[in-house]
Amino acid sequence: MLRFLNRPTRYQSGLIPGLTRRWMSTVMSFGDGAQGALGLPTSPMGLGFDAYEPTPVPALPPDVSAVAAGHYHSLAVTSQGHVWTWGRNTEYQLGHGPNSPRESWNKPQKVEGLNQVRVQAAFASGVISAAIGNDGSLWVWGKSKRGQLGLGKDITEAVSPTRVEALIGQHIVKVSLGWGHGLALTADGKLFGWGYYADGRLGHIGVSLEASPLDSISSKIKSRNEDPNSMIETAEKLVLEAIEKEKDMPVIWEPTLIKELHAVEVVDIASGLDHSLILCGDGTLLSGGSNVYGQLGRVKQDLGLHCVDLNLRPISVASGLGHSLAICKDEGYEQCVLTWGWNQNSQLGREGPENVPSIVESLTGEMPVSVSGGRVHSIAVTDNREVWAWGCGKNGRLGLGSSADEVEPMLVECLEGLEVLQAASGFDHNLVLVGE
Repeated sequence: MLRFLNRPTRYQSGLIPGLTRRWMSTVMSFGDGAQGALGLPTSPMGLGFDAYEPTPVPALPPDVSAVAAGHYHSLAVTSQGHVWTWGRNTEYQLGHGPNSPRESWNKPQKVEGLNQVRVQAAFASGVISAAIGNDGSLWVWGKSKRGQLGLGKDITEAVSPTRVEALIGQHIVKVSLGWGHGLALTADGKLFGWGYYADGRLGHIGVSLEASPLDSISSKIKSRNEDPNSMIETAEKLVLEAIEKEKDMPVIWEPTLIKELHAVEVVDIASGLDHSLILCGDGTLLSGGSNVYGQLGRVKQDLGLHCVDLNLRPISVASGLGHSLAICKDEGYEQCVLTWGWNQNSQLGREGPENVPSIVESLTGEMPVSVSGGRVHSIAVTDNREVWAWGCGKNGRLGLGSSADEVEPMLVECLEGLEVLQAASGFDHNLVLVGE
């Protein structure tokens, strides 16, 4: 029987544990710049400038304390509690109003409308953004047909930050957002869910479970024999077609307590495109939602929330589009990374069965303290403040100076010697917060 030094601790921030906040920092970005998510100046070739190595984002305050990456946009929180955003704004997810011209997407701007709260953390999906105030309040903005705003029945857009009234009285500490569903964790370990609920990605919440049309495309995706880049495009097309079929399916319009967890303390959460990971205080990891790519990590295929098949104790979780990651304690009490799910571009960073959680061996001894997943890549930060990246290298999203894929974690050498405080992945871009 394994023994562990400590139990999982409730989420507090994405910063490396034990680091002193200095309030002098630089945000760096790399990867796909097509939507302006890098926040870098427009090049002579236009907005879609890619960065193959971490590059400082200009026009941000010098006191950024945390960053967050949506699918195609980025957020930064300052020590003064302000939020700055840049990137795609088709769904108003920047909070700059509906008339933000595309040529301005790459220019970081302060989000107005949050003056009544001091923001301590921000989160995002593809179509909305969220901020948590120091009083535990949750604020959202953007546009979603699947109830992801959580603002009430048939409310599908919020041009400016709006408080989620259903959570008044709750002290929220973390939010995780998929394509159409959301999870919110409270300071006392309760979990709320809302949005599109197919496949039990939100548990039962008093409604009947039904399969998502997304699961019907599983065999189509897995049976195709194409090169990796064509495979990504094919998968995206099939997913979008399935999502269109989902548009008339029922949603939960306001955050609702996930009742089957009423006697359980939840300590961490993560949402993929259409699946959820829920880490409990006793070390149990639950998964629910679509299992198209094996991202649930369990033999049991029943709909709803069920235990992931792990033989190590997880202490934190993260997710990409269709793959899952967990930092665990191994038998020698060292920390390691386990991955499972979609591996078309080696985003698992290891060999072996894709639907079975397994250790990323090449990170053994590196003491990872945080992980993040994108569409088809992954990154990790270690306790000595190094950044490792693996998976698809297209558009420079690994920060290694090339577009080559990497089948196992590679050190992002140009960040060596810097005090990396945090790293976050969007679909095809990344943000790194560096202290000064």
